[in-house]
Amino acid sequence: MIDAASYFAAKLAYETDASDVYAAQRAGEDVVLLDVRSDEAWRQGRITGARHLPYRDIPTRAPRELAGGGEVVVYCWSPGCNAGTKAAAALAGLGIAVREMIGGYEYWVREGQPTENDEGPLPRTFDPTVMVVRSETTAAG
Repeated sequence: MIDAASYFAAKLAYETDASDVYAAQRAGEDVVLLDVRSDEAWRQGRITGARHLPYRDIPTRAPRELAGGGEVVVYCWSPGCNAGTKAAAALAGLGIAVREMIGGYEYWVREGQPTENDEGPLPRTFDPTVMVVRSETTAAG
């Protein structure tokens, strides 16, 4: 058995969330954000600055494409998608430092973080059911 403190410390070592990833991006931290969804999903929309590596291709592509990079953070669609977990397990099995972004692309979008598709940036909206939404006046004041 594992005690609660150890369990939650381990959980935080292997998971992160959209807000923390966005803060790391803004701070210039060396994080490789990896979209592990299908090609079709990638074309529909993705997190700005992410790289694309479908989870099924990890065993063949990851050793050469992620060698020597920073910490890898993987994401898939949403909390209802386990492709991120599959990708994280595969990367960890290859000895690559990895965390899973809980909430996936869905929560990134719902928090209004930057996204894009092949045509360019997508509109940003902020969902008050997942975050405190502040007006620019409130945020500045």
